[in-house]
Amino acid sequence: MVEKILISGSGSGLGRALALRYAKQGAEICVSDVNVKTGEETVALITEAGGNAFFIECDITKQWDVDKLALKVAEKWRSLDMLINNAGVASAGLLESESMEQWQWVLDINVLGHVRMTKAFLPLLKVSKSADKNILNVASQAGLTPAPGMGSYSLSKAAMVSFSETSYLELASHGIHVSVVCPAFFETNLGDSLRGAQGAMDDMVQKMIKQSGVTAQEIAEIIDKQVVDRKFMIITHKNGRKAHRLKRYLPIEKYLKMMVKRTGRFAQPADDTSA
Repeated sequence: MVEKILISGSGSGLGRALALRYAKQGAEICVSDVNVKTGEETVALITEAGGNAFFIECDITKQWDVDKLALKVAEKWRSLDMLINNAGVASAGLLESESMEQWQWVLDINVLGHVRMTKAFLPLLKVSKSADKNILNVASQAGLTPAPGMGSYSLSKAAMVSFSETSYLELASHGIHVSVVCPAFFETNLGDSLRGAQGAMDDMVQKMIKQSGVTAQEIAEIIDKQVVDRKFMIITHKNGRKAHRLKRYLPIEKYLKMMVKRTGRFAQPADDTSA
């Protein structure tokens, strides 16, 4: 049984849903988030439901914060059964207009933040006595089937898919299973962190989030079941699985031409009315 779980970015959204789900199953949760208020709210919700959790503030872009978090967890637990790298931000913008500052911001959180966390907590995972030691990395459908206007975000999530595969291969001999989840749009507050979106792209992202009809709790349930089944790639949406299959099995030129037709309007600058 997985008894000790650390979840980054668990002050809201999918991170909170996962924290509540695993706490309900009897796991003790270390809630970690850069936002103290929402992190403590997650702990309160778990406690009210009869679960066991505590909060430690952490900014995963700061190595000293990550090291401090690892030290505190080591002092309390001595080991870790499951690490969930969930913290993330969203970005949008065409290649010609998206600033390098924004690219660096996204990559530092969505990629390097999780690398910092994984490296810091590997020693605690290795000494866990659990038969179900896990690392779960939260990526995105955008990392598998990118769309125009979200280059930095798609790159960060594709990097997490690749990082997860490398980690899977390296850590299998230590009994640590690695999974990567790639959800499409669902009801979450990720849009609140969205930087750089303009025009049609901003409208599309906000609309897709609101109209997804899929909740964070439903995504958490899918993740839980597939991690138990020791799945590596977890694609949570039916349409996402279909899109991934199309990309894998169609000749790449045919797939890209099809996507140009479907997404062309998002490749136009906000002030370009030719589309």
